[in-house]
Amino acid sequence: MPSTFEPALPVKAAEVPSGPDWLHEIKHDGYRMMLIREGKVVRLRSKTGLDSSKRFPWIVETALKLRQERFVIDGEAVVLGVDGISDFNALQSGKHNDEVQLYAFDMLAGEGDDYRKLPLFLRKQNLAQLLARRADGIHAAPFEQGEIGPDLSGTPA
Repeated sequence: MPSTFEPALPVKAAEVPSGPDWLHEIKHDGYRMMLIREGKVVRLRSKTGLDSSKRFPWIVETALKLRQERFVIDGEAVVLGVDGISDFNALQSGKHNDEVQLYAFDMLAGEGDDYRKLPLFLRKQNLAQLLARRADGIHAAPFEQGEIGPDLSGTPA
């Protein structure tokens, strides 16, 4: 498995993309993280390289329960408020570190294989399979595919 993985950061655009191949995800208000498991070692690395493995134990514990022992997941660490919406202030305070969950966007590697050259829809399928039986701590981020760009931007197609 390659040693260097970088998150695919969002890019600001003048309009919401549309077309049948586009995937649209909710941007959660949290910390972007790379979740890396190699055997019994789990690292949770921020986009600046900071290791948050000890800070967010629920994510690490969940990663160790997954059936694959080698994978890399790109996601967002969040604290959810009582309304189910991410609460950045709660995350930043450090008072809720044991409640921090990971919304996983992409699976970049699995069982030692580099998935980055695979189409995104296949990587998302692999991610969904990995997380299928583990609902707590790490979630596959919901998304919609297709011609919804104009609906999101409020402009006609």
